[in-house]
Amino acid sequence: MIVQMHATDWLNLLAHFLSLSLLSIGGAITTVPEMHRRLVEHQQWLTDGQFNASIALAQAAPGPNVLFVALLGWNIGLNAGHGMGGGWLTWGCGLLGMLLAMLGILLPSTTLTFAASRWGHRNRDLRGVRAFKQGMAPVVVALLAATGWVMTAAHGADLKHAPLWLLTAVVALVVWRTRLHLLWLLAAGALAGALGWV
Repeated sequence: MIVQMHATDWLNLLAHFLSLSLLSIGGAITTVPEMHRRLVEHQQWLTDGQFNASIALAQAAPGPNVLFVALLGWNIGLNAGHGMGGGWLTWGCGLLGMLLAMLGILLPSTTLTFAASRWGHRNRDLRGVRAFKQGMAPVVVALLAATGWVMTAAHGADLKHAPLWLLTAVVALVVWRTRLHLLWLLAAGALAGALGWV
């Protein structure tokens, strides 16, 4: 996929991630539905496949959960640099996209988190602080459910994709109710995909 990006587009990419940073309660993964809406549906800087592959690859890799944002920026940059055959332009655009996405998603939330955690620690016995912490739990769970919905719906909502929907529900239930290590679930998903079950 090749996209044309001008200086204003790069600034819009940065601004988009700056705004999402302050909404990423529970981690950057909770903002995936909005990222998908903007990057895939509205701007068409990424395809559904690139979007989902970026998230899946980053989640399978060891390291911070936010790595998928770097891959999204990288893939946008690759598309702006005319694909893998674009030479140095491709690499430069990929690095620029990665830098803008990571700077945007990390800077506001990190600054706010640092200031708020210091304040919250000093005032941890206040009723309002305790209520805020307890009230945020359902919000985070709902945002994670919306992320799962967007990623699963990208594969289709018809009955031929029922095994994928069933697998998603089973994995969510297993994660919720057991302490089974996630690598076992990743291995099971890879095996189901290799066998053509999903």
